[in-house]
Amino acid sequence: MALAVVLTIGVAELPKNETATHAGGSQTPSAQLTRAAVNARLAGSPPALAALHAHGGELLEGGTSAWQAQLKALQGRPIVINKWASWCVPCQGERVVFQQAAGNWGKRVAFIGLDSKDTSRGDARAFLKATPVSYPSYYDSGGALGLAVTDSSFTPVTVFLAKDGSKFIHQGPYTSTQALEHDIERYAVGV
Repeated sequence: MALAVVLTIGVAELPKNETATHAGGSQTPSAQLTRAAVNARLAGSPPALAALHAHGGELLEGGTSAWQAQLKALQGRPIVINKWASWCVPCQGERVVFQQAAGNWGKRVAFIGLDSKDTSRGDARAFLKATPVSYPSYYDSGGALGLAVTDSSFTPVTVFLAKDGSKFIHQGPYTSTQALEHDIERYAVGV
């Protein structure tokens, strides 16, 4: 299976008061959701995605073998992987963007976080608790898994895996839900 890898650096800054159109076509403001609101949006998800949502906001251990098992369980589904770290200022800025997009697309697309090069699990857990997301993150203190998955030592990086196995890598933060959802449609879902 051939993998198409395209690297994009930089994202244009969009106005902070924008709204984002999601899969249903309605407008969603880029504001933080509560855990209850996140869960309500994802009620009725298919079993493989519901299993991810059951671990939403958790920091998972297990290294490469657990990571590979997770990807195998999601095979045939579009996947969005977000590599982040609690010390990464741009990562902090894009958490609400990922929260919104995962809430909007989480019934069709698998989201997984990768906490790369965080030396403190406590800092990582506090980061995840600050903005509740519907998906788990895997702990990668040394950064080797993050480098292997994203082909980059940069943070943040987002990887889009389409159903056919094609791969698109976006380096840098997403500053709007609209920009992230555009790339989900284009590179993960193939709409």
